[in-house]
Amino acid sequence: MGPRYLMYGDISTKAAHMLSLPKVSDFFTRLIQRVSPKSYQQAFGEVYVTQKFLENFCGDQVRFLARSFAVPGNHLGQQSHGFRWPYGPVAIITPFNFPLEIPVLQLMGALYMGNKPVLKVDSKVSIVMEQMLRLLHTCGLPVEDVDFINSDGKTMNKLLLEMILDHEVVLNLQANPRMTLFTGSSRVAEKLALDLRGRVKLEDAGFDWKILGPDVHQEDYTAWVCDQDAYACSGQKCSAQSLLFMHENWSKTSLLSKLKDLAERRKLTDLTIGPVLTVTTDSMLEHVNKLLEIPGSKLLFGGRPLEDHSIPSIYGAIKPTAVYVPLEEIMKDNNFELVTRNIRTLSVVLDALERMHNHLTAAVVSNDPLFVQEVIGKTVNGTTYAGLRARTTGAPQNHWFGPAGDPRGAGIGTPEAIKLVWSCHREVIYDFGPVSKNWEIPPST
Repeated sequence: MGPRYLMYGDISTKAAHMLSLPKVSDFFTRLIQRVSPKSYQQAFGEVYVTQKFLENFCGDQVRFLARSFAVPGNHLGQQSHGFRWPYGPVAIITPFNFPLEIPVLQLMGALYMGNKPVLKVDSKVSIVMEQMLRLLHTCGLPVEDVDFINSDGKTMNKLLLEMILDHEVVLNLQANPRMTLFTGSSRVAEKLALDLRGRVKLEDAGFDWKILGPDVHQEDYTAWVCDQDAYACSGQKCSAQSLLFMHENWSKTSLLSKLKDLAERRKLTDLTIGPVLTVTTDSMLEHVNKLLEIPGSKLLFGGRPLEDHSIPSIYGAIKPTAVYVPLEEIMKDNNFELVTRNIRTLSVVLDALERMHNHLTAAVVSNDPLFVQEVIGKTVNGTTYAGLRARTTGAPQNHWFGPAGDPRGAGIGTPEAIKLVWSCHREVIYDFGPVSKNWEIPPST
């Protein structure tokens, strides 16, 4: 395995350099925009994070991912070694919203740890990864190291089941994947967990919350971050801000009016707002109308279709939207599921957060250490930002990104994430002796 660790360090070095070239970076940024409509800066962010990730694993850094440890045994010649061990054949299934960043980071993590992956990217956006694989081949990736399949979800599901049940080579792919990484919707994630008998790592959808604490600071900055978290990429991030809890101190400020102004400056011409690829306009507006039937609720802004566009009706096209719902109404059983489909009493808010199913990202916007401590101590979200500059989106390559509270949870980006998802622990106990020359067979026990 040693030469392969060195080889992947070299591949990462070359690929990182390629993505740093303005011509190449612009090519991938524009390609992302063609299939997953988002602003140039948001699409460029994917390329930048991917390039920085590859830089992180140049040289000997791939080798260091496989660092093992030894513990002395009970007698001379005995010692136990803990190794990070690859699964072998694995599968990777990634979504439409990050056509470059998610598949590259997970694919390279799988390869770094010595696995043979089959990669399936959402068919709407798979051209991005097809081009990236060609770049990786140019940088030295052996063509036989990755199988790349273009199909719809049902076909991939059938393929995985056949590979597991038949234990045969299907479509020239390595049979019987021992682990499947799935990033995408919770509904599909739960189906895969059953179909694949639990041999999965999941980074499923997040319903991500933000709490604005009792200390009010930097109103303009806070409004801008809320706008970015909720409406950049038209809200199509697993880390997008879905629910905003405000301490009553914030209601005395102009935060909501500033957030409305920022949301309303988004426009189709620069793709700062764009089509929603998985939900139709009608279904989103129907959801808004159901929320508005809750007593005390009100439309803060948006709630109307986009105008003057040619977006097909199978996609969603509505203005950035926010609906206010009273906290006591959210907590009613018949409303909670509705509100969380897509602060006066902190304990009630914490109860609401605990009832949510997807604990991906969260933000606690406060510089009050006791308040932050209380919220973090009683919540479980895997990537939680705390402090004045807390956000829910925009994860770089320098920290873990993934859910918590679920043993199937997958991480992305860091050495810890790669080791958790793409290797298992294997213990080898070396016991060479010697055996004493005076040793005799003991009595039966």
